[in-house]
Amino acid sequence: MLSPVTLAGTHARLVPLEASHAVALAEAVRDGELWRLWYTAIPKPEGMAAEIERRLGLQRDGRMLPFAVLDAQGIPVGMTTYMNVDAVHKRVEIGSTWYAKRVQRSALNTECKLLLLTHAFEKVECIAVEFRTHRFNEQSRKGIERLGAQLDGILRSHQRMADGTLRDTCVYSITREEWPVVRTHLRWQLDRPRG
Repeated sequence: MLSPVTLAGTHARLVPLEASHAVALAEAVRDGELWRLWYTAIPKPEGMAAEIERRLGLQRDGRMLPFAVLDAQGIPVGMTTYMNVDAVHKRVEIGSTWYAKRVQRSALNTECKLLLLTHAFEKVECIAVEFRTHRFNEQSRKGIERLGAQLDGILRSHQRMADGTLRDTCVYSITREEWPVVRTHLRWQLDRPRG
């Protein structure tokens, strides 16, 4: 259903993830020490190569399509994926996303989501795209809602976290019917002046 592809915009470029991205992504994850957030599963710098290999293994199994996220200067600043690929029902999840602190809440994230959603709905012809996050990840939840995704529900005690706590997972989605309005909204967000 999904093949490696490069998706490019003005603020960001999504390229197929490669082992060669490990050093630059290890540096990017240091910006904000993102692995310290207890409610996420972001790799430590020394674990970046292993995380890239894990994602590439899931790609080989047809379960994930991972990307390195490059900023406008071509510098790697994070990772994102299509995951939980459902070829029968034409659904994917956009997830396992993280960005260096310096590009969080910037046009880069909005454009990455616009690129991923456009590809999913207009090239792959998905019927829905999901987003999932920890109930306590307020920043992620607000970002997903700002995209125009709707909360489908909360899966309580859904997963065990690395520290042993149970994760309540908030499930959001955008459907094919909602996509034209969401696309217009995301383009408007990118075009308006930032202050």
